[in-house]
Order: sequence, then structure tokens, then C-alpha cells
Amino acid sequence: MRRIISIIILVFVVISFVNAQSLNGFSDDESTLYAMNKQVGQFVHRFNMEEDNYGKLLAQTDNKYRDNELRRKILPGMFDNYNPRTSGNLKKYFINDVTNEKVPVYLNFLDNNWYAEVSATFMIKGREESLILFLTLEEENLGSKWILSNVYFRNFSLLFPKVDSTEQTKHFLHPQSHELDFMNLHKALENSGYVELYASTNYQPDYLTLFFYMMKTNQLKFKKIDSVKFHFFQINNWYFELSFFDRDDINSGWLISNLVYVNETDKQELIRTYKLCGAN
Repeated sequence: MRRIISIIILVFVVISFVNAQSLNGFSDDESTLYAMNKQVGQFVHRFNMEEDNYGKLLAQTDNKYRDNELRRKILPGMFDNYNPRTSGNLKKYFINDVTNEKVPVYLNFLDNNWYAEVSATFMIKGREESLILFLTLEEENLGSKWILSNVYFRNFSLLFPKVDSTEQTKHFLHPQSHELDFMNLHKALENSGYVELYASTNYQPDYLTLFFYMMKTNQLKFKKIDSVKFHFFQINNWYFELSFFDRDDINSGWLISNLVYVNETDKQELIRTYKLCGAN
């Protein structure tokens, strides 16, 4: 009899242990699958608390919709917890800011103040080269679309190195050149290595146009996409980076991989530093 009772107790303990390892009746694998942000749109919905932990969109009439108390519980798990840049007090300050009861902050998918960074492989002259394409959202009719906002290619940087101020004093067109029918243009244009010095001192090369030219003349051929990440500038005084992590634990999927406290003036400089849009 004692042996039968011991077996019953053992079975009960095993069952209890298995149940403890699951989430609301789901296995560990299922719990990880439900917990991870499998898509960027899902990250945005969960950041705003517009979706429950099973991936179901919440109606605006639901009392959990955009509930800041729930956001404070969910948001810590939406960071890369293995990264010291996205943990500690900075993370706490960020969560406190976006869940402020008086002025809570939510992400807007249609806001164009965020950028996709796509690392891709292209073929040029029979060899593989890595390029970085930057994209942003643009409104069109009643919807929106992703557009190319800039491109980074190491060869472009080599073509247009930072100009030495002493070189600018050596390469210029005399203010009386018009009286000579600009005959000195011959000397200016015969050395292609310095030709951009004859432009305005404010001139900045347009890498995106160079990229389009090389594509249209078949000098560049797309081969494959290597990786994707996103840069978010939507939240006042904050910047964060979103990356995908393929792990076997609950801290996986699309997670905040970098977090910076930055004022709005410096934020524009950060956009220029990352070369996300506009002139290089």
C-alpha cells in the first residue's frame, strides 16, 4: 500500500512539474513562440499594448488596450536582455517616460521618423560588394510605401573623401574667369580627382543618385539581402535600434538592441551620422 501511495505522489509531482514548465497550458516551445515578436508590426502593437501575449489584436474598447500598467510589465521583455546597452537604469528611465500616465508615448507605424537599414550583397565587376540601403515610409494616396532614402557604399566614400582645407585653396576658378571665356576650365577638369572642389563649399555628393546610375548602367547587380534592422527616432529625447534575435529562449525575435538618450537637436546630427537620409 505504501508503495502504491509513493507512486501516486511521484506521478502527481511529475505532472505538477510539467505544468510549471508551461505557460497557461502551452509547452516551453509554444510559450517562446507566443512571447517573441515575430514581426516588426507585432513589436509596435505590443510596445503600445494593442495586442495580447497570444498575438490577438485588442479592440479599443478592451480595458487592456494601451493600458500603461500592463505596458510596464511587458516592455522590459522587449529589450535585448543580454546587452548592457539596453539594461540598467537607462532602460528604466525609458520605460517610465513612455508609460507616463499624464503623457504616455506610443509608436506610430505610419510615422516616417523611423528608418530601415538593409545590408545587401551586390555584384560589381564580377566581385561581391556589401552595400547598406536605408528606407523610410512615405504617404501615398490613402496609404503609404517604403522608399529608398539613402545608400552607403564604401567605394562612394573613397570617391568623395573629406576635403582638406589646403586643397580648396589650390583648386578654384579665378573670379575673372569669365573674361577669359572660362579657358581655365580645361585645367580644372583635366584632373578628375579634384573636380568636386570646383563646386560650392556646401556641396555634398548624392550617394543615392550614384547608386541609381550604377544600377541603370548595369554596373551594380543585386544579389541578396544579408540583414535588416531599424532605427526609431519617434520618441522625444530617445533613439533606439531594433534588431532580430534568433534564440531558443523567451528573449528572442525583434528586440531593442541599442538605446540612447539624446536631445532633439543632437538627434538630427545622429541621423546625419548614420547617413539615414539626405546628403552624405
